[in-house]
Amino acid sequence: MGKQAVNGKAKGSKSYVILGLDDDKGVPGGRPPRVLSLLSSVLERKIQRNEKLLKASGRKDVITLFHGKRAPALSIRQYIDRIFKYSSCSPSCFVVAYIYLEKLLEQMDVCLTSLNAHRLIITSVMLAAKYIDDECYNNVYYAKIGGISIAEMNRLEMKFLVGMDFRLHVPIEMFDNYCTQLEEEAAGRGQIEQSSRICGLGRSWSSKDGASCSPTMAGYNCRAS
Repeated sequence: MGKQAVNGKAKGSKSYVILGLDDDKGVPGGRPPRVLSLLSSVLERKIQRNEKLLKASGRKDVITLFHGKRAPALSIRQYIDRIFKYSSCSPSCFVVAYIYLEKLLEQMDVCLTSLNAHRLIITSVMLAAKYIDDECYNNVYYAKIGGISIAEMNRLEMKFLVGMDFRLHVPIEMFDNYCTQLEEEAAGRGQIEQSSRICGLGRSWSSKDGASCSPTMAGYNCRAS
């Protein structure tokens, strides 16, 4: 997509303005773009619903490279705010990251839960920043932001890319649709009730990672620099 979504049809849309995507890097010291709170709300609701569905179905979630042994202490909102604060990526990256996230989960047929959300988020945002921003930080820096090792960051990036078949291009129309979808889902008018899309309970899927959960994320007391 590159800068096409910023300079094309999406930039003129109502949702684009509402989500606060009109400022490439946000306003220093100002209020964070609304997309951060909306995305956090949508993801948190999906996680809660998925975990309820898993519990009700009696099915154990498939373990992937993105899973930790326990949920990190930071909430989804705190984690997303942290990424935005230290990465200096454009707000549009979070919409693109959301698109990547949904596509990967659909491909892998895995539920978004509190055990895999943080690693999926940091990886998807990093890939989005690399793809659509003119400048971005490297994997070492994003590993510090995410509270994981550089080795794990590299593995997560490759796993994500392979899962996406290295197809990172997002058409302008899709970007615009997801802007609207984020706004509607956060307001409770979206398609979050379509459990088959967000949890993948329709078919079994064998993990190709072939290993147990990776260690829990490291502490978040470091200031990435």
